[in-house]
Amino acid sequence: MPELPEVETVRQGLRQLVLNKKIRKVTVLYPKIINGDTNIFIETLEGLTIKEIGRRGKYLIFNFDDGISLVSHLRMEGKYFVRQTGDEIEKHTHIIFEFTDGKQLRYNDVRKFGRMELVKTDNINDLKSLKKLGPEPTKTDFSIEDFTNKLKKKNKMIKPALLDQSLVVGLGNIYVDEVLWMSKINPQTIAKHLEKNEIIILHDAIIAELSKAVKAGGTTIRSYTNAFENSGTFQFDLNAYGRTGEPCRRCGNSIEKIVVAQRGTHYCPNCQKVK
Repeated sequence: MPELPEVETVRQGLRQLVLNKKIRKVTVLYPKIINGDTNIFIETLEGLTIKEIGRRGKYLIFNFDDGISLVSHLRMEGKYFVRQTGDEIEKHTHIIFEFTDGKQLRYNDVRKFGRMELVKTDNINDLKSLKKLGPEPTKTDFSIEDFTNKLKKKNKMIKPALLDQSLVVGLGNIYVDEVLWMSKINPQTIAKHLEKNEIIILHDAIIAELSKAVKAGGTTIRSYTNAFENSGTFQFDLNAYGRTGEPCRRCGNSIEKIVVAQRGTHYCPNCQKVK
């Protein structure tokens, strides 16, 4: 699943490719991608212009003129790319936004898990999927005090706690493994048992790791590509995720893979000891 760095990279690319383009026609080939009435979705968007593309956590937000926004979640394998009108439609293309300049923005999704929903821009923060989200992982938004207070109420392992987007947004399986490795915290540690210094280190690692991954264009493990259809490069900088059996870059012991909260989890048993 694309995590925050991948979604942010897609957002930045889309801003270069489709900002200020006017939609002439919308074609929905797989209606289940749309939350709500498909006909209303089409009728609302045709004739509108993309004025800005934002992001909240792992959600892309297309802001149009006329006070309408489209909230899009890529889920496991959703992708956006631009084609010329008349180009062959690739397999797994489900939504096509045709612009007045002859180009098209196409949404492609092998698993069909992605979702799109229209909402009035003024009411976007009331959308159920966005309302429950925690802060963005930045120094200005992500408070150590708030993070500490929330962790102290979590009687669950730290790995699933971090996957819960109400603590801080943007972390998925890859980056949770990475920030826990950076912080020397075992993924099975109960969140509320973390000490103050561990929480500070973890907090700072989350901000640093996600920022670094954005600069690298995200991580490509299977099929992720950005809006220009380029792969990310951060997979070459991963210290734990996907490195089962390889030496830990900190101590030399082997990275192990276990299952935590039904998720494949990579860690160093020497550096990240169970408390």
